Amino acid sequence: MRRVLWLLVLVAEAAAVADAGVTSRYRRSLQILPDMPLDADVFRAPPGFNAPEQVHITQGDLTGRAMIVSWVTPKHAGSSVVRYGLAADDLSLAVEGSVQRYSFGGSYTSGYIHHAALTDLDYATTYHYAVGFGYAVRAFSFKTPPMPGPDVPFKFGLIGDLGQTFHSNDTLSHYEANGGDAVLFVGDLSYADAYPEHDNRRWDSWGRFSERVAAYQPWIWTAGNHELDYAPEIGENEPFKPFASRYPTPYAASGSTAPFWYSVKIASAHVIVLASYSAYGKYTPQWTWLEAELKRVNRSETPWLIVLVHSPWYNSNDYHYMEGETMRVQFEPWLVDAKADLVLAGHVHSYERTHRIVCNDDVAGGGATPTLNSSAPVYVTIGDGGNIEGLANQFRSPQPGYSAFREASFGHATLEIMNRTHAYYEWHRNDDGVKVVADKAWFTNRYWLPTDTN
Repeated sequence: MRRVLWLLVLVAEAAAVADAGVTSRYRRSLQILPDMPLDADVFRAPPGFNAPEQVHITQGDLTGRAMIVSWVTPKHAGSSVVRYGLAADDLSLAVEGSVQRYSFGGSYTSGYIHHAALTDLDYATTYHYAVGFGYAVRAFSFKTPPMPGPDVPFKFGLIGDLGQTFHSNDTLSHYEANGGDAVLFVGDLSYADAYPEHDNRRWDSWGRFSERVAAYQPWIWTAGNHELDYAPEIGENEPFKPFASRYPTPYAASGSTAPFWYSVKIASAHVIVLASYSAYGKYTPQWTWLEAELKRVNRSETPWLIVLVHSPWYNSNDYHYMEGETMRVQFEPWLVDAKADLVLAGHVHSYERTHRIVCNDDVAGGGATPTLNSSAPVYVTIGDGGNIEGLANQFRSPQPGYSAFREASFGHATLEIMNRTHAYYEWHRNDDGVKVVADKAWFTNRYWLPTDTN
């Protein structure tokens, strides 16, 4: 009997710790740093007349045997050919892509934006590629992800709301040092819309800034509110025009009808990207697609189910409080039924990680209460990339029981999948050395090892 009582006390203490949560005592300067000036070295155009710039890649199909290479030539269209091969001095393969331009606000016309899809690639293979033929040729390389499988290790970088301030540069530098194989980007890229007439030169500077990583590993894109660029006051009535022109996604490969919601399989992960700023009500294209997509997830092939959104579903910060609530109400039951492992969001410019929770909505009864649920995902808000709007430091008090850790700092995270059962997660704040971890957790897979990790 005494042993039973002792065990009950231990369980009660563990539950109390799980419910307590941590609001970090770390305090950093709340000074808002401006965007780096357009003549900053990280924005410098590459040498050579009409040299290709803003080079970036994203996965080009469902499973990782294709890459979409994108770049901009500033003066002339030049060539849309990508030459590639298994060695830097043997680019024996070639593909010709497309080229386009767009105008914005009556005073800006983009450079020549090229997209080319490299297909039938081998898994887990390093490819070298070059663009800019006819003018100044530039060369890069990337490694394709391994073939999807249940125990394939892979390391993701997790970044959101990056912008192009001095804080943004710290974030990107720290991610480079910590390493990763691909970036899951949860929206809000350039913040060009912070400028009069949505100064699209800031889309160009952001492309040059991020090239040092995005040209060498795929970034999986999520559309945020700062990608909308809806500005009827200057005659711009087409949402997402600059973003969609510059950053393609492989949406058709997963049966999506629009580039803002789609899925990819990478190693042992099935990654679903949702669009917070496209219609998602019942019977809409996004709703219909997600309903079908969750049925296609094969946890024997890709055990880890990861969902990207921009506006968080759980957020204990006054900043953007409950803005993601309608999408949560619409889709949360589906993700719990599907035993999703992780939901990543941005939008709120601070960091927060939750326990595994589900909100038991009872509108008629006047209540909606988040409760622990071992089938539910962990929710991580990582909109702390460093953008021009500064930190969101107004956390609600007391800290709600569902919130495990929160801190108002800039930074980035990594998720290292080990096998079908375990993944290791770290969050690094910018003010620490790149090897100092401010938050960390082991996640166990909801399908294969649904332990109570709260």
